Amino acid sequence: FAASKANDEFRIFCLGGSTVQGRPYAIETSFTTWLELSLKAAHPDRQWQVINCGGISYASYRLVPILEEVLQYEPDLILVYTGHNEFLEDRSYDSVKRRSAYLAPLFRIASHSRCFNVLRESVRPPSPPPPNLLAKEVEARLDYRGGLEQYERDPVWSAGVAEHFGINLQRIIAKCRAAGVPLIMCDPVRNLRDCPPFKSLHRTDMTPEELMKLTDLRGAASAHYRDNPPRAIEDLRAALRIDDQHAGLWYDLAKAYELVGDYEQARTAYERSADTDICPLRLTTPLRDVLHQVAEETGITLVPVKNLFDEKCRYGIPGGYLLVDHVHPSISGHQMIAELIMDELQTRGVVESQPNWREARDRIYADHTDSLDDTYYMKGQRRLEGLRRWAQGRSDIEPPKKSPDPAAEPAES
Repeated sequence: FAASKANDEFRIFCLGGSTVQGRPYAIETSFTTWLELSLKAAHPDRQWQVINCGGISYASYRLVPILEEVLQYEPDLILVYTGHNEFLEDRSYDSVKRRSAYLAPLFRIASHSRCFNVLRESVRPPSPPPPNLLAKEVEARLDYRGGLEQYERDPVWSAGVAEHFGINLQRIIAKCRAAGVPLIMCDPVRNLRDCPPFKSLHRTDMTPEELMKLTDLRGAASAHYRDNPPRAIEDLRAALRIDDQHAGLWYDLAKAYELVGDYEQARTAYERSADTDICPLRLTTPLRDVLHQVAEETGITLVPVKNLFDEKCRYGIPGGYLLVDHVHPSISGHQMIAELIMDELQTRGVVESQPNWREARDRIYADHTDSLDDTYYMKGQRRLEGLRRWAQGRSDIEPPKKSPDPAAEPAES
């Protein structure tokens, strides 16, 4: 894009991870492209540019320096879609790790209180929070052999990730407001129905007798899935009373509830499965709560992507043809997201749509789709297979040998 903006140009920068990039395909079928085409169809007499700044495996903290740069290029709007990649990189939170495992849950509960946060700010020194230790380039755990084994249940570390996520969202909002640039954030969707947990672990304090009983119950449930689903549900709930932290048990229960047509209970079980996944490659409920809390407290608009997919997916549970894997929408899903953002821009008066603009949009969409050859889709399918292997921890790449670098600086919090 040109460093200097044209007089009649409306410029949108979109920041986020691989979903923004359009993975497993590319920018050509990302929601950013469909949004730009929609804007051109609705108001062809104005120049519209939607600039895709998605980065593979980029967590929220990596968006901050990107934002600082793009704010120099006369943006009219910043659009952010983030939250899925917060657990990909190893992080060290000194201030959080010093808290005991006993105090961490209390801190998380108290941190939702406005009074607590006011008090904390009054006693916190004015200097920025201690830096977390992160490489300058993304080094996702799953990029290397044995990455899945690195994930263990660590509620204190998870609390640090959630706190850091909130800090990054607040920084993004503050920088946009200081620059006088409007900001819209998206409430991301995660695949619940077609994505088993990537890693499940039992309670660390289980006795051999409990483990044997749980194994027997799960085996009995498996035998009754088809011929007696209510009995399978009964067995699985009994197993979960022994260990309610096992993500695989929750996923099995969700499938059993589907068999009996209890989709509300199925959705609840799917959500518990995703939230107890030891390898959380999807936005967790605590992170979504942080996103909603920050948006509410700052008055930032959240585009309800999750709610839209809830409405459009079978049984109201995200999955199916609108999501190709654990988080990435299909091309149709990206078009839905673009339409949702377009609705928000029309509500704000950013674009004054011409009559019958949707018909023009559909023609432009068709022409754009026809311009993509078979190679484009073949590459996307290959990337999808690679993404699935990566998510299953099947990388063959040896992790790099780390050596101390006295000149290296820790990444900014």
